[in-house]
Amino acid sequence: MNMSLTFEDYYENEVVLTFDDHPFSSDPKHVWVICRFLDQWLLTRHPRRGWEFPGGKVEDGETPEEAATREVEEETGAHVDSLRYVGQYKVLGKSGTIIKNVYYAVIDQIKVRHHYHETKGPVFINELPKTIKESNLYSFMMKDDVLTQCLKRINDIEF
Repeated sequence: MNMSLTFEDYYENEVVLTFDDHPFSSDPKHVWVICRFLDQWLLTRHPRRGWEFPGGKVEDGETPEEAATREVEEETGAHVDSLRYVGQYKVLGKSGTIIKNVYYAVIDQIKVRHHYHETKGPVFINELPKTIKESNLYSFMMKDDVLTQCLKRINDIEF
């Protein structure tokens, strides 16, 4: 492992984030997808947590990449044109460890759906606010350094 960042999440769990190639698990059970559609960020509106990038659990028989593509489609109606691995993090939670792959997706089309599974559908924003950590509009998942560090990584590398 070349470099990792350690910090606390919104709930004061220890988080270790790295941009190395799958250092914690080659078969993670969770994914999170930072999405761009045209010149906007594409998020989803979770009914309890608030606005967040799409993501979820990897189902049996599915690769993390397949799960990422499926979750984006289910939660936003979007079609993933390209998907790139950004990094992986683990949360050392009070009830166990979660390992999650982070991806960057470019979206080429969105279809209106009658049902968005566990969410209330797509949200389009031009810029992520600098006050995101203080805003009640956004999910806890948007409020720790996973997002800020992954955005820096995406910005530093041409995806």
